[in-house]
Amino acid sequence: MKYNHLLIAFLLGVCATLASCRSAQDMARVSDKTMDSSQFVNITDVVPDAILEIRYFSTYNFVGARVDGYEQPVALLTRVAADSLRAVSDDLKRHGYCLKIYDAYRPQRAVDHFMRWALDTSDTLTKAYFYPRLTKEEVFEKEYVAKRSGHSRGSTIDLTLVDMKLGKELDMGGTFDWFGIESHPDYGGGNPETLDFQQMYPTFTSEQFYNRMVLRSAMMRHGFKPLDNEWWHFTLKDEPFPDTYFNFPVTTLKGNQK
Repeated sequence: MKYNHLLIAFLLGVCATLASCRSAQDMARVSDKTMDSSQFVNITDVVPDAILEIRYFSTYNFVGARVDGYEQPVALLTRVAADSLRAVSDDLKRHGYCLKIYDAYRPQRAVDHFMRWALDTSDTLTKAYFYPRLTKEEVFEKEYVAKRSGHSRGSTIDLTLVDMKLGKELDMGGTFDWFGIESHPDYGGGNPETLDFQQMYPTFTSEQFYNRMVLRSAMMRHGFKPLDNEWWHFTLKDEPFPDTYFNFPVTTLKGNQK
């Protein structure tokens, strides 16, 4: 009987050890997956005339500092999303527009940085420029900042349009990362030809609404879906990694060109 107890204890120990090893291996596989950039490309390798203004590499953003994980001012996307963006670019180029990109793939470590910023209620350095009518708590409650971001899945992009003839951005009636109702794509919606439009939105013009719709329509024609509260934000409908939140840094990729 004593030997039976010892045998059972030994077998239980072996099982626990194997389970622990499997758990460690599973965690390693997950970690390796989130650091795998092999299915990503530099956007400018696919869309060479895209203009980059990577805000989170600079200090001109709602955090007021360079964001963790942005090691170079480059923009990355999954291969399939970049191909769709090329179709958008080719479409809009015929109408005299090119793309200007503020952000694309965003590592999870950057999202974690956003969360730390949101929880530090004493830091209001950029309030006047990005969220003047909101408290930090409301920025989180209204989901302008969240624990997870579609950007980390690699097929989401923030962008605007540039008039190639004039060499300037289209007037979208609001700036990138403005936390407020004015950033909603349909803000000022309705028929811009009617008097009601100007009565309801006296500071928002029919031209600004039209410009937003030019961007929105082109993105949707080529497989991207918009976000309800940000006119600049689009995600590929059939994104290849819907459940993976990558964490490799934003830096120029080598050897991933198509």
